[in-house]
Amino acid sequence: MVINNNVAPLGARDIALKAIEAYRRKKVWPDFLLKTFFEKYNIPQKDIALIWRIVGGVIQNMMLLDYYINFYSNIPLNKIHPTARDILRLSFYQIIFLDKIPHSAAVNQGVELAKKYLNPSAVKFVNAVLRKTAKDKQDNCLPEVKASTDLEKLSIKFSHPKWLVDEFIRALGIDETEALLEMNNSDEVAVFAQVNTLHAAADDVFRTLKDNDIDVASHEWLEDCFELRGAGDVTKLSAFRDGLIYVQDPASRLAIVASGVKSGDLVIDACSAPGGKAFAAAIAMEKCGKILAYDNKLSKVQEIKRGAARLGIDIIKASQKDSTETADELIGVADVVLADVPCSGFGVIRKKPEIRYKSKESIIGLPEKQLQILSNVAKYVKPGGVLLYSTCTVLKCENEDVVSSFLQVNSDFSAEGFALSETLNAPAGMITLWPHRNKTDGFFMCKLRRNTDI
Repeated sequence: MVINNNVAPLGARDIALKAIEAYRRKKVWPDFLLKTFFEKYNIPQKDIALIWRIVGGVIQNMMLLDYYINFYSNIPLNKIHPTARDILRLSFYQIIFLDKIPHSAAVNQGVELAKKYLNPSAVKFVNAVLRKTAKDKQDNCLPEVKASTDLEKLSIKFSHPKWLVDEFIRALGIDETEALLEMNNSDEVAVFAQVNTLHAAADDVFRTLKDNDIDVASHEWLEDCFELRGAGDVTKLSAFRDGLIYVQDPASRLAIVASGVKSGDLVIDACSAPGGKAFAAAIAMEKCGKILAYDNKLSKVQEIKRGAARLGIDIIKASQKDSTETADELIGVADVVLADVPCSGFGVIRKKPEIRYKSKESIIGLPEKQLQILSNVAKYVKPGGVLLYSTCTVLKCENEDVVSSFLQVNSDFSAEGFALSETLNAPAGMITLWPHRNKTDGFFMCKLRRNTDI
């Protein structure tokens, strides 16, 4: 197949195709590219929403879409021209998953894309494959996923690499793994807003959001946490601009609950950006005390400062610091140290679908780095103080195993039980939150107390 370079001006499907192609080449979420296209071509808001849905849906379901393409094509998947394959992925996603788009429209739009970017023989190929698929979908006879093992079937059906599915099965079993994978592939993910109770009561903010026609619901555990749906860009809401709310998943907020920060504490947030935990800590401390928020990138430090200023929080002192390097002046000074370390991110797949395709090899060095950070910032905890280790992943090698390795050589620390709600507690001092169980990000936290007799 040969690409046709005589391309007409870009429309919504062209932009979606360009974004899918960009992801295929770079394996990076194409948000900057999409935003550039939206501005350049003055794309209407309704088309922007559709483009995000298509691009996210294709990336989210890539392995399943390829399975169907391979089934309906008389050319092996790896022999199909990459652009033709991307057009098929885009069109298959609309046919299979988007019921509001007529199958005939999805087929015709796919064929029009092929006419723009491929040669005539490739157009005929795309047309034939799409029409056969659309007919089977219309007749409710799409093929079931066939695989030799449950692991392989789940991998294809929910587009998660087999190695990752295997990790989930080891932790949860088959049935719960399927529930987790289904949750990871949710069509819509709610945004959670935490109320800045330093400046407004939760009930008043709730009414403000309602008055702005936002679909808002109170969180079942956190009375000053709201679930928002259909809010669009939250940063454009008046409640956000006025510093009444900030965006943070309940799991991250609960890490502050677990830490037990209180008024007057000196808190070190060792890997702070974008600053959500520092903001939550400052609010829990009622702006009485001091928070040292660090990140190793200056741009992220500036982001923390902007967020604190918007929220009217002045006890956060953000600065650039590498948490793998010891700052002697901080040794033994902190009541609470927060160590939300860099991780694989497998707990936020439903928000960032591209994360699922990371290879097992790409995360091999993470536990060593996590242990290095944890061991270093532990030096900053005063006797009797708390060290809160957390990640937004659910893999044991990055969570329990790192804590175990730390405790083996740091006998002056011990795990301490804590409660997150009336029904959710961690008597052994650590807990993993799962999206399908807890309706939060996948998240791990462990509370460690430094002994007083050192």
